[in-house]
Amino acid sequence: MIDQIYRVKNIDCASCASKIERGLKNAEGVEEAVLDFVNLTLRVKAIDLERVIDKVRSMNPEVELTPKTQSPAEDTDRIISKNAIAVLVLSSILFLAQLLSEDWFHAQPFANLEIMIVLVAYVLAGWNVLLNAAKTILRLDFFDENVLMVIATIGAITIHAYSEAIGVMIFFKIGELLQQVAVSRSRRSIRGLLNARPDKALVQISDGYKEVRPEAVSVGETILVKPGDKIPLDGKILSGSSQIDTSALTGEFIPVSKKPGDSVMAGQINQTGALTITVTRPFHESSISKILDLVENAAAKKAKTEKFITTFARYYTPMVVIIAACIAFITPLFIDGASSETWLYRALVILVISCPCALVISIPLGYFGGIGKASRNGILVKGSNFIDALSSIKTVVFDKTGTLTKGVFVVHDVITLNGYSKKEVLEFAAAAEYQSTHPIATSILSAYSLAGGELENSQISDHKSVNGKGVSAVYKGHLVLVGNDSLLHQEEVNHNQCSFDTTVAQIVVDGKLAGIISIGDEIRADAQQTIYKLRDQGVKQIVMLTGDNKCAAQAVSIELGLDQLYSDLLPEEKVTVFEKIAQQSPKGSTTAFVGDGINDAPVLARADVGIAMGAMGSDAAIETADVVLMSDSPLKVAEAITIAKQTRKIVWQNIFLALTIKIVFISFGAFGLASMWEAVFADMGTALLAILNSARILRM
Repeated sequence: MIDQIYRVKNIDCASCASKIERGLKNAEGVEEAVLDFVNLTLRVKAIDLERVIDKVRSMNPEVELTPKTQSPAEDTDRIISKNAIAVLVLSSILFLAQLLSEDWFHAQPFANLEIMIVLVAYVLAGWNVLLNAAKTILRLDFFDENVLMVIATIGAITIHAYSEAIGVMIFFKIGELLQQVAVSRSRRSIRGLLNARPDKALVQISDGYKEVRPEAVSVGETILVKPGDKIPLDGKILSGSSQIDTSALTGEFIPVSKKPGDSVMAGQINQTGALTITVTRPFHESSISKILDLVENAAAKKAKTEKFITTFARYYTPMVVIIAACIAFITPLFIDGASSETWLYRALVILVISCPCALVISIPLGYFGGIGKASRNGILVKGSNFIDALSSIKTVVFDKTGTLTKGVFVVHDVITLNGYSKKEVLEFAAAAEYQSTHPIATSILSAYSLAGGELENSQISDHKSVNGKGVSAVYKGHLVLVGNDSLLHQEEVNHNQCSFDTTVAQIVVDGKLAGIISIGDEIRADAQQTIYKLRDQGVKQIVMLTGDNKCAAQAVSIELGLDQLYSDLLPEEKVTVFEKIAQQSPKGSTTAFVGDGINDAPVLARADVGIAMGAMGSDAAIETADVVLMSDSPLKVAEAITIAKQTRKIVWQNIFLALTIKIVFISFGAFGLASMWEAVFADMGTALLAILNSARILRM
């Protein structure tokens, strides 16, 4: 199977996009097909891409597919041409002439001239509708908006409702143009969120610097970033210091100070000083590239609401056509004195109002607006299905270290036992932790270095990690263990105390407890506010999982006011405990897990919504999690839920608005309370209102 993304041109009808997507999904050799009308992209996974292109052409010959590259998205929206406006003005003049002279024409012997004016005005106003309807009928598809409009207006002409036939076609065309403008503006607004993409890099060469595209820069090359420029690639600062605007990635607008040795990310903005940076990742692996890819392709994972509306539209239009046919041809048979012309007119009104465009356009636009809004705030949501899942969260499970706490450990105290000195305890601990990257290991090594100690690296051997319990190594001929209480019990080491009110590392040398190192980890400043905000959002249960000891975990839980905690957990035990918590969640709700995205991959994958926090540049997080928070603030979890609820609210407003207006006007049409004028205004007005409402999420 070949996975390919195409940019789509010459498609301005959401229903047409839906039909193409459905046709491709049913085509032989196609495993997956998603046509995103908002971004005008087609993602397909198929055996033969040429057959995919041929299939699209057979369904709509005007549609053009071009393979998407790493270059910035072109604005593929159609521009309203001057010719289209001129034709519309001319047809409107003829329409007004016919409307004002209708009675006069009827009194003249050359009344047939009126028919000629009507037909010219009608064809001018609706030539593209007539053409598209003909193409649709040739494809044996009789339930397209163009076909419905042609049937309705030709029917109006046959019953001598000339002005309404022309007027409906003119106002349908005006509505289409306004709808096109509204969708284009919404697209541009959403694409504006992706402006963080760098478009140039100054690469160091033998005699200075050369400007190239970021994709052309290799790992290890040196680039120059001037004040005010975007950082084009991920890298480390070689020289210079500056204030860096990280808002494009994290949503945080407070600049961050950076100096030589610090890492920087593509898409961040260098504000104050020139920086020379060595590139550590190619552009396609950079943080900003991954973000853009996630945001642009989020439509591939559709929400149940989107899928339902797409299916609903398939059956709704034929159903309305059948209802209209019954009203036109069957109802007069059962009503004494009924006029066939009157009931035919009512049926034509129903055909005009029946177009499902308002639903088909506005709902994906609403979801994508929510995803765009979240990305602007440093929250990456991988699909509209996760917007729905976020809005239904009633239980949130947090990892402790690096999530609710800073994950920056500092040695507070060293307690010595069995005749060992503090320096010896620190030395043995540092030796055992020398090859570990765990935050506790880093804090021990840092404390030993600050105390003036220097390890004899050649004396360290047989380093082993004991999963979830600690490490062991041989140092200067001594077997050293560093770990938690579980490790001491496993190795049957005598000790008097099992519980501590803080995080501790216990050091065992040759089977005897040599000392205990007390290590502190601070609660994040906004952790308490996060808990309050989650409860305001309707979250019923807030739980914490940790591998830390019970006393240390309880101290954090009590301070934050959590509902439950589970401590002393091995990584594999977290999944089991999470499943138990998820089973206890209210029916119909979802359960989220929030972790650091590196050590919590199994639980992130298991959760209804896996949220990786502070995971900027972490491949594990971006691959595993459903939602990626690009900053270290747990408050972003509450913010993600808020945006999801706002998005869902807007989507349901659109559904209610469109269905209510259509049901009302179908009823009005059936009972003769609405004319074609009112029907076309209601149809186009509903579509425009729904589109504008969908874009509202971006301004919230």
